[in-house]
Amino acid sequence: MSETTRAAHTPEFTGNPWPAMWALVLGFFMILVDSTIVSVATDAILVGLHTDVNGVVWVTSAYLLAYVVPLLFTGRLGDQVGQKRMYMIGMVVFTAASVWCGLSASIGSLVAARVVQGLGAAMMTPQTMAMITRIFPPAKRGSAMAVWGSAAGVAMLVGPIAGGLLVDGFGWEWIFFVNVPVGIIGLFLAWRLVPTLSTHRHRMDVIGTLLSAVGLFLLVFGIQEGQKYDWGTITGPISVWSLIIVGLLMLIAFVYWQARNPNEPLLDLSLFRDRNFSLSNLAIAGMGFAVTGMAIPVMLYAQKGLGLSTTRSALLMLPLAILSVRLGAGIIRRMGPEVFYPFTYAMVSIVGVKLIWDGITGLF
Repeated sequence: MSETTRAAHTPEFTGNPWPAMWALVLGFFMILVDSTIVSVATDAILVGLHTDVNGVVWVTSAYLLAYVVPLLFTGRLGDQVGQKRMYMIGMVVFTAASVWCGLSASIGSLVAARVVQGLGAAMMTPQTMAMITRIFPPAKRGSAMAVWGSAAGVAMLVGPIAGGLLVDGFGWEWIFFVNVPVGIIGLFLAWRLVPTLSTHRHRMDVIGTLLSAVGLFLLVFGIQEGQKYDWGTITGPISVWSLIIVGLLMLIAFVYWQARNPNEPLLDLSLFRDRNFSLSNLAIAGMGFAVTGMAIPVMLYAQKGLGLSTTRSALLMLPLAILSVRLGAGIIRRMGPEVFYPFTYAMVSIVGVKLIWDGITGLF
């Protein structure tokens, strides 16, 4: 084995990596819980801050937008300044923003706080996976990534139920205040248990970052505000459709720039030459679109339409969470991914078509 190959297969950390792993999972788990817990409190925030549905939807959208857009940039930045340092900075930002969220007295303040909270999450998330691959030897990385991935299923189970109990017992503010002790503990554990790894200098793709950020913002803003402005003019020459079209053009320009960037692009497009990689990303994006778009309407219908309490509404998500945590892996092994995934997507599609049909027929 050559020296280069041997170095690629040798972890940078020679101690026991599992304590560091659990410290990283705690922070990642907190981020995922915060992505699901807010949907349960949608109605309470709507009433408490005297806003409308469009305003309260921005509480979730602003967080997701600020979380997703900088991920490629913050991952690159972690390589350059130190992944442990970037992770801890993100934890501080996320925890401080959680306090701001809980103290917000207006919808504008809450949305602004959620943007900062999303930025903190974006600083943390890329560092967790990168550090796991660097501190575990190849033979154990599969087990480590399985634990890291299972945090998503557990968060889907814990988030809505914890949110329901907190909102019913103490008020919507506490879905954010609960992050404070978790963040402090997570920060201490990261400082004590996560090793400091070597850094690597990179060229920062400023043009790619700006194109992706502006493109995604315009696209999301146009889609979300479309109904408010009846899909027409917002102000002067600016219309909803112009924002959406410009956003799409910016994203196309981002892809073109990533293909032509002679230095270090944010996204290596050659990865998508792998058929399995491309199809997997498409499938994950589709399912993420379905699950994320489902949460708020379901919670509002359960609480406004059916009169359920926040906690009872949250329990509607329990079967989904339990199945994803307990049964998913076992079923995949028995059926095989080539059968399991088409079957599940077909089921989701059938249910979606049925709901759309019910909505259309309900109008007449």
